Amino acid sequence: MQDSMLDLQGSAPILTTVAIKGAPGPSDRVIDVQKVTRLYKLGSVEVPALQGVSLAVERGEFVAIMGASGSGKSTLMNILGCLDRPTGGHYFLDGEDVSQMNKDQLAAIRSRRIGFVFQSFNLLPRMSALKNVMLPLAYDHGQRNGHGQSPEERARQALDVVGLGERLYHRPNELSGGQQQRVAIARALIQGPPLVLADEPTGNLDSKAGEEIMAILTRLNAEGVTVVLVTHEPDIAAHARRIVRMQDGLIVSDEVQP
Repeated sequence: MQDSMLDLQGSAPILTTVAIKGAPGPSDRVIDVQKVTRLYKLGSVEVPALQGVSLAVERGEFVAIMGASGSGKSTLMNILGCLDRPTGGHYFLDGEDVSQMNKDQLAAIRSRRIGFVFQSFNLLPRMSALKNVMLPLAYDHGQRNGHGQSPEERARQALDVVGLGERLYHRPNELSGGQQQRVAIARALIQGPPLVLADEPTGNLDSKAGEEIMAILTRLNAEGVTVVLVTHEPDIAAHARRIVRMQDGLIVSDEVQP
């Protein structure tokens, strides 16, 4: 396989060594947002970023959230990722109400239940690809998973399935933008989270690399991972099975792709 291309056809399933947590059920919601509001105070003025948003995402869905700047999509993404708490309403993540959890509780939820993929990759520059992928396992103290694999073995296999098995020891500045984002996806998967949140995952990539990243996310979804992405690009949103559009802190449309 060439470095610039990612051939997903015929390769082993991405999740053969990363078990998705949570058993699917007949009405199994990974995300259940109920009348969530978020107010920000600017001096004595309250600015509503979310105005009673309700959204349900079933296990295994692939959802794109779209909207112009100021629509509330980033605020909603921060709440879905347990990076922020709502002012009002409730957010159930994998059946658990996380709306009023404290910072430590939210950090624990994030580390086990959510995989993040950011526009800016967020890789540590002095660490190799392998070490970056292993970071979420730092608190496992070298423990093996249910398959008897060490953290390093898990990281190696995660990188291999995103096409970087020969780039284990390269630092971020030795990788292309597309390769750095693949490292970020491998890192997001390492704990086997039931939910992957991707915030403008192709925003810093050229069209070719962007399509490769979307191919990975699409295949992950086909293997059972719930994927929610924020994007302003219609061609990227078109990869999702469902598109939610936001405006002025409200969901204005929610459509399943034909």
